[in-house]
Amino acid sequence: MGDFYPEIKPYVTHQLRVDSVHTLYIEESGEPEGIPILFLHGGPGAGCQPYHRRFFDPNRYRIIMFDQRGCGRSMPHAELEANNTGLLISDIENIRELLGVSEWMVFGGSWGSTLALAYAEAYPSRVLGLILRGVFLCREREIEWFYQEGASRIYPDYWQDYLSIVPVSERDDMLRAYHRRLTGKDELARMAAAKAWSLWEARTASLLPAKDIINHFSDPHVALSLARIESHYFVNNAFLKPNQLLDNAHRISDIPGIIVQGRYDLICPMESAWELHQAWPKGELKIIADAGHAADDPGIDKALVQATDFFAEELEQF
Repeated sequence: MGDFYPEIKPYVTHQLRVDSVHTLYIEESGEPEGIPILFLHGGPGAGCQPYHRRFFDPNRYRIIMFDQRGCGRSMPHAELEANNTGLLISDIENIRELLGVSEWMVFGGSWGSTLALAYAEAYPSRVLGLILRGVFLCREREIEWFYQEGASRIYPDYWQDYLSIVPVSERDDMLRAYHRRLTGKDELARMAAAKAWSLWEARTASLLPAKDIINHFSDPHVALSLARIESHYFVNNAFLKPNQLLDNAHRISDIPGIIVQGRYDLICPMESAWELHQAWPKGELKIIADAGHAADDPGIDKALVQATDFFAEELEQF
């Protein structure tokens, strides 16, 4: 991780009760008087990791991270009740108000890019700029590409392991076959589905095999929240209207941004980043020629740090 800033620890953490079900874990690190920047993790359901703080200059940024509903250190774990995109957007606003932030930068990758766009389109006046990685617009064809047919042709060996826990009679709709198992009462079937789902994602995330990603996603705690929450969101089309994020791109037309996209991203193919760039001219598209999806793929990590440095310099002038 040579392109990252040094490791740091939070200077304060918060527990925010957002309703009768969910309590969110929130942390702040870096410079308390610095530029506020909100980090939105992927999944949904993946949670934050310590290295996520390292995208930001700790002397210039007030780094705000939180684990979204049902994952990471937020409670209850892997909970699907009262868990949807609209409520996550409300959570972000509640966090902003709790921390006394009037405007902030927003940084998100994969599902985090989805949520960042949905939030910015709902509250454009609160967003100073956007940094997005591995753009995911959560359209039906994007979900089908990864969970039904598309990426399967590139990784037929890994796909076979993903197929293996679903009977042939159910394979015409793999997403719903998995969702039934992940929400069923059979604990062994639920955990087997969670591990297979998460392993498929981990194996395809980076251009070259990445043991750290596979180990992280194979952890039972991570796998269960990731698989349950992702399948819950994706069977519901991420609780978005068809093509909502592109149709509403005019709402962020005045917000500057940088899109970092791996050319060989097979989880979130580049088509979506390209379409977003066309709909949002102020979103500068940086294509990393020899990278996949993962935030710490060589080239992706460097471009993301360069993006945060660029905005730090721009915003410090005002």
